[in-house]
Amino acid sequence: MNHNEYALITGASRGIGASIAKQLAKDGYNILLNYKSNDLKAKKVCFEIQKLGRKCELLKFDVSDSKSTMLKLKPHIKNKKIKILVNNASHRVKKSFLKTTEEDWNGIVNVVLGGFYNLTKHVLPNMTANKGGRIINITSIGAFSADVNVGYAAAKAGLVGATRALANEVKKRNILVNAIAPGPIYTDYFGNKTREEASLAVGGNKIGEPEDIANIVSFLCSDKANYINGQIIHVNGGMYI
Repeated sequence: MNHNEYALITGASRGIGASIAKQLAKDGYNILLNYKSNDLKAKKVCFEIQKLGRKCELLKFDVSDSKSTMLKLKPHIKNKKIKILVNNASHRVKKSFLKTTEEDWNGIVNVVLGGFYNLTKHVLPNMTANKGGRIINITSIGAFSADVNVGYAAAKAGLVGATRALANEVKKRNILVNAIAPGPIYTDYFGNKTREEASLAVGGNKIGEPEDIANIVSFLCSDKANYINGQIIHVNGGMYI
C-alpha cells in the first residue's frame, strides 16, 4: 500500500463512522475525518488514529451543505490522493409518517442522499485522476425492512439505487462502488440501554457492534474485493434474510 493514500469517512466522530476510520487507519490509510459538531469526540478519534502511526485531519462540515462541503474538500482534493470514500453520515427520524414534518423529511434526505451527492461529486475526479478508488455507502436494513420511519426508508433505499447506478457508470475507471446495509448496531442510538435492553427493543434480535461494519469496509477496500462492484452487503446477523 502507498502510505500517502487517504480515506475520507463522513460522520466519523462516533459510532460506526469512528470504528471505520480507526480500522482503515490500521489498514495503512491516512484519514480525513468528517464530522458535524462534536469537537471533543472527533479529536479523541483523531488522537487514537495518530497513535496508530497514521495521519488524521479533521474536516468539520455538514455534508448536506454543498457550499461548505466544497470549501472544506477543495484543498484536500487538490493535494491528496483520496483512495477511499465512505459515505456514512446519517440522520434519524423516529416518527410516524403523519407526524413527520417537512423539516424532518428534508433533514434525512439532504444528509443521506445530498451528502452522498456532495461528497462523491467532488471526490470522483480525484479518484479518476489517480486511476482508481473505492466508494462505500452505508445504507441500512431500513432500506429493505418496512418497520422504520418512511423518510429514513426512502433515503436509505435511494442510496441503494445510487450505489448500483454509480457502480455501473464508473466501473471502467477502476472505481468500485458498493454499499453495506447494517442491522441494529450497538451505538449511542440506543442511549443508555444495555445490549440486552437494546436487543429487546428490536424484537429480541441480535445487536451488532460498530466493528462488524468496519470489518466489512476493510474487506471491500482490500485487494480481496477487486471483483466486487455494485453490491449491497447485508450485515444483520440474519435479522433480514
